[in-house]
Amino acid sequence: MKSISNKLASLLLIAGAWVGSAAHAVQDLPGGPAVNQLNLAPPVTKIAEEQYFLHWMMLIMCTVIFVAVFSVMFYSIWKHRRSKGAKAASFHESVTVEVIWTIVPFIIVILMALPATKVLVAQKDTTNADLTIKTTGYQWKWGYDYLTGEGEGLAFVSTLDSSHRVMSDSGNVKDAPADYLLKVDNPMVVPVNKKIRIITTANDVIHAFMVPAFGIKQDAIPGFVRDTWFRAEKIGDYYGQCAELCGKEHAYMPIHVKVVSAEDYTAWVGDQKKKAAAKLDDPTKVWTLDDISKRGEKVYAANCAACHQANGKGAGPIKPLDGSAVVLDADHAKQLQILLKGAANGAMPSWAQLSDTDLAAVASYTKNAWSNKTGQLVQPAEVVAQRGK
Repeated sequence: MKSISNKLASLLLIAGAWVGSAAHAVQDLPGGPAVNQLNLAPPVTKIAEEQYFLHWMMLIMCTVIFVAVFSVMFYSIWKHRRSKGAKAASFHESVTVEVIWTIVPFIIVILMALPATKVLVAQKDTTNADLTIKTTGYQWKWGYDYLTGEGEGLAFVSTLDSSHRVMSDSGNVKDAPADYLLKVDNPMVVPVNKKIRIITTANDVIHAFMVPAFGIKQDAIPGFVRDTWFRAEKIGDYYGQCAELCGKEHAYMPIHVKVVSAEDYTAWVGDQKKKAAAKLDDPTKVWTLDDISKRGEKVYAANCAACHQANGKGAGPIKPLDGSAVVLDADHAKQLQILLKGAANGAMPSWAQLSDTDLAAVASYTKNAWSNKTGQLVQPAEVVAQRGK
């Protein structure tokens, strides 16, 4: 018995140490989740404030009804129990009781429905937006296209920061930052106090765009276009995640919205347009193997390494690229078609959203990385030719 007690004590100490280290690693994230958060996220939009009010109003009303009904029920059971000599009344109906239990619930439902309907209608009013952004869900990242308003024409893909993925794969998260698994390379940037319309769709499976602080959650469905909106009233960084189980990388599909002042937004748009112009590649340009492989390494790290791993070995059902017959093949068409259209019923997603140069670069990189060393070079013009097939 003493031995069992000692072992139990040891297990409790180990569990306590583990909990302590885990708690030490977890921190509140302004604009994101908080430690031991039990309530809704602090609202920064009028819609989120209304949802916050509805949440508490409904909870209080339901609690009052629960307490009242069960108080009467338990009082009646206790006060009129048989052991006290109580006898059941003999009657068939009471018009008064029936009227009361019909009218009172009706009034309660109306009191709940009126404010709820008002908020639901407001949530769907996407008219007169200052800025419209199309958000496309991919396995497993978000694409943002600025369709109207200041910044029109900007487009980029937002991916989980690679260092966070490495940290997750290692299992060592004791020094994880507050934005662990929520940091991205390219956040969505919007101006404060402007109505932002979000159009959602998806490239592969159903995703869901959700930012709790804004009070928005909208499914992104392949082949369909849905929309929602928000107007952030406070400058800051706000976080969310894909809220639809979309595959094995579902946990690595964060959303980061950066709300800035009107002046800072204008400056950001100008900077992004300069970067976009600099990246505007001529698909007829002929690259050297060294230059295109360097670019391909960056494209691979941002888009492919999450599944195929940095060493190209793959994992589980994910096929390795190191030594792959498709990658080593001197006929580049098959690999480019897989990159453009995907494979294995969507397990390998389409990367057609990447530029011709980026696709040529990542193909060239995989053909010459690790043990592949084929010396083969894929030019952007080859990708252009394959897009139409």
